[in-house]
Amino acid sequence: MRTDQILTRLERVFARLDREPERPAHLQTPQMSRHRVVLLGSTLAFYLAIVVAVLTTSWLVRLDWQIMFFRPYEQWPQLHAFLDYLVVLGQRGPTAVMVAAWLGWRSWRQHTLRPLITLGVALLLLNVTVGSVKLGLGRLGPHYATEIGSAELFAGGDIFPSGHTANAVVTWGILAYLASTVVTRRVLSVVSAVVSLSVGATTVYLGTHWVSDVLLGWSAGLLILLALPWFEPLIARTEAYVFDLREMLRRRAETGRMPAPVVSALTPLLSAGGKWQLKPVTQAPEEPAAVPAATVPAGAAAGHSPAPRPAVHQANRPHLIRSERTPVTPVGSRRPPHTERAGTRGTAARPVAGG
Repeated sequence: MRTDQILTRLERVFARLDREPERPAHLQTPQMSRHRVVLLGSTLAFYLAIVVAVLTTSWLVRLDWQIMFFRPYEQWPQLHAFLDYLVVLGQRGPTAVMVAAWLGWRSWRQHTLRPLITLGVALLLLNVTVGSVKLGLGRLGPHYATEIGSAELFAGGDIFPSGHTANAVVTWGILAYLASTVVTRRVLSVVSAVVSLSVGATTVYLGTHWVSDVLLGWSAGLLILLALPWFEPLIARTEAYVFDLREMLRRRAETGRMPAPVVSALTPLLSAGGKWQLKPVTQAPEEPAAVPAATVPAGAAAGHSPAPRPAVHQANRPHLIRSERTPVTPVGSRRPPHTERAGTRGTAARPVAGG
């Protein structure tokens, strides 16, 4: 795809975003209701209980070891090939690309950047919260355990809580959070719950996570989804800042306060209505430099001015001063002298005929 086609498509996208947002009247932005606050508090209490149970090496750690010795991947080997593909639905890279593509289309349809910014905020919260706990507790996975019955904490690991499980909850749950109708929100909530539960159970089957890792991953992802309404003002300010920044760049380009190459690059993105209205500001051509006195022919100094030569200048191109041209000498040929001929004219003897 050529560069002009890419710029044209970007111009259409931004031109559509210039319109007013189309928000459904029957479904408002999720608010931090009392029901949601109670759910958030219960999930937080469950989260802390899992952490305390692992820190104290309670019955939950014994359950982890029992399931690890059970080795589900050996009990049902026929499921191994299918579950290897299913666990990809919890990997951050592929799922983020798929969901971002869908939300990007939603942003284009609804003339707002809120879906994409909400996804970015949720993933940022996921990386900060889950990543910090992973590195802080440093738990080793079942395949790297060193002492039977131990919680394997502070050993340099990074599997508690389960990143696959938390990512599945957040990435697929964000679709239900941003749903435009009540029915769609309910359906997507069920789908995201099934996907996140399946991904968490698959990691236990493959032996890559303890059961407690998966439980903490589910609660960590749910905490992020429940806390998102608190970040709605930040999302709205970020969206307004993006459009204000674009408007500022447009004004600077129109007033000529930006360099010509930058204006040329931003013109397809800053123009509205599908027309490239901005023009780069070009600099005026420089004045011709004065000809040095040493290069003036002697005939011109004596009053014999040579015939003026018509100036050849192409339209729409600045006139260039060819200062590198060799000046014409007043006498002699214009052709530079040959060194092999120097001093030989009139001195070389002609061959004698007949002898």
